[in-house]
Amino acid sequence: MKFFDRDLSWLSFNYRVLMEAMDESVPLLERLRFIAIYSSNLDEFFRVRVASIRNIKQIDKKKINKKLDFNASDLLVDIHNEVSHQLDQYGNAMKAIISQLKEQNQIICTDTSEIPNELNNKLLAYFKTSISAFLRPKKLDKNTEIFLNNQAIYLAVQMESSEVSILNIPTDHLPRFSTYEVGNKTYYTFLDDVIRLHLDLIFPGEAVKGAYSIKLNKDAELQIDDEYSGNLAKKIEKQIQKRNLGTPARFLFDIDMPDEVLSTLADKLELSSDDIVTGGRYHNLNDFFQIDPKNSSLVYDDQSPVPVFSLQNSRSILKSIIQKDYLLHFPYQPYDYVLQFFNEAAIDPEVEEINVTFYRMAKKSTIAEALISAAQNGKKVSVFMEVKARFDEKNNLDWARKMRAAGIKIVYSLPGLKVHAKVALVRKTNRMFAFFGTGNLNEKTSEIYCDHGLLTSDSYMTLELHNLFQYLLTKYTPPPFEKLIVSQFGAYEKFIEKIDREIENAEAGKEARIIVKVNNLQEQTLIRKLKEAAKKGVDIKLIVRSICCLVPSKNLKVKRIVDRYLEHGRVFYFHNDGEQEIYLGSADWMNRNLHRRIEVCFPITDDAMKQEILTILKFQWKDDIKGVWISSKMENKRPKVEHEIQAQSATYNYLKGQYG
Repeated sequence: MKFFDRDLSWLSFNYRVLMEAMDESVPLLERLRFIAIYSSNLDEFFRVRVASIRNIKQIDKKKINKKLDFNASDLLVDIHNEVSHQLDQYGNAMKAIISQLKEQNQIICTDTSEIPNELNNKLLAYFKTSISAFLRPKKLDKNTEIFLNNQAIYLAVQMESSEVSILNIPTDHLPRFSTYEVGNKTYYTFLDDVIRLHLDLIFPGEAVKGAYSIKLNKDAELQIDDEYSGNLAKKIEKQIQKRNLGTPARFLFDIDMPDEVLSTLADKLELSSDDIVTGGRYHNLNDFFQIDPKNSSLVYDDQSPVPVFSLQNSRSILKSIIQKDYLLHFPYQPYDYVLQFFNEAAIDPEVEEINVTFYRMAKKSTIAEALISAAQNGKKVSVFMEVKARFDEKNNLDWARKMRAAGIKIVYSLPGLKVHAKVALVRKTNRMFAFFGTGNLNEKTSEIYCDHGLLTSDSYMTLELHNLFQYLLTKYTPPPFEKLIVSQFGAYEKFIEKIDREIENAEAGKEARIIVKVNNLQEQTLIRKLKEAAKKGVDIKLIVRSICCLVPSKNLKVKRIVDRYLEHGRVFYFHNDGEQEIYLGSADWMNRNLHRRIEVCFPITDDAMKQEILTILKFQWKDDIKGVWISSKMENKRPKVEHEIQAQSATYNYLKGQYG
């Protein structure tokens, strides 16, 4: 059976992001933000996936290669060819957006010549007062070693004498853009260009021939052996410190850089031809997020979260949960109710214990502050802190130290496993309350990620969650999970069983239907099982945002949606001969999620809640504005517009009608 390569499939997803930047129906500033997202995604891809593939290529062991389902050398060629093709369109899209913003009197200066003379004195003052404090030029000679920080940007400054110096662009201390009003126009100047304008003050007495932007992406994979004994948190911290010492994965340089300068840098950095990638005048364009003109016509229309009035007007969210379960849909409904859940638990004198899993925490976490208050109010608080969440390790560890200092029990990652579940449990003497989510307990990402959350006091579900926390916190072996689907405790087998049941129903002439919505679909046994089910007559609808290794066919289509919010919720629907089953959860259908992580999927049993989920899924399947079909060639194919449905707008309006 043929499968799509996971990395090329991911590039197909990132191209879908780029399509939003090229879509003229999207507000201009939002298009610029999609440029930023595309840039940031691609950086991470090179730091993680490309670096990993190159390491495999360098190992080149026959025993290892036989176990791989790809040839590393060939895959790298395919990746670079696809990226090169995309970057051409990326550059054209960015130029078009900047040109159209200029027509709106929002001018992003893309050359020093575009900066008006009226700003010269202000920029000089800014340079002397702020920028120069952080500049560390380094002249290259035979004995000079270069150390470039991962993802940081620099100028390679060439003198008329042919000498070359490396000059940091201090975006770790200063904003990438400075903003100035001149008449009715707003100018945004790159920090790079403010420095370029004042090179004579940095290199006095020297004639500067040119200054060219450079950037180095390095291998960002943490080299942690999960079987090591000892304090795992300390090992992670050491690896964070080593991250800047990673193997080069991509060296970007200004296309106008002279060959002799590039050759000097390549020698000093010990770069191979595979490392070197032509770029533009500016790198790290994810910094476009810093541009925020106060012009409502340039951004999406405001969508205020739709309140749930029975929660909004309740004096006690825990008492409300005793009366009924609440299914919430973010960002369409307020995340405030999740914060209130933790805040009330922290001060309620009847609450005895709180257990939480964290994967990616907000830098300013109200939830963490509530847990600290709970501990200081005499409650037993335990937190399972995942310190292997890529690029969030330091933030998670900082919060872990702060919470531990407040008396909270902190348990770090399990050897060999990541805990990716998004769950919390509050215990009173005679009752337990739970939050189950598809997304992180993170109030910041809740504003831009589409996720679902369930607040419940269901005795069976809370007891099973209690058992899971006992496993995480004390290594207790829990009894079989009946209500919850938990990775490492039969989740994979349960999904197979549910697909087999639909196959049996189809073969018996009964209605059989499966809907799966995930971020990523890679696990090959499940893909084979879905293919088998489709051939046997099961109606299958797949909504996969990112990686999809399943090759679509006539009877098995795949929808992809990219819009203003990141589609992040995971939903699993099985018709079950009319006794419909719906599960929500944190698990993608990938090897890592099902075989190397702790994930929790939870059932939706209330008929009204089931109908809400099915209505939202219907909008997504019929989305012919922001939805595309993934073709058998891995292309993003726009559908013929028949329904004029934009799922995210339709979902918001639907919930507004239900709750507004």
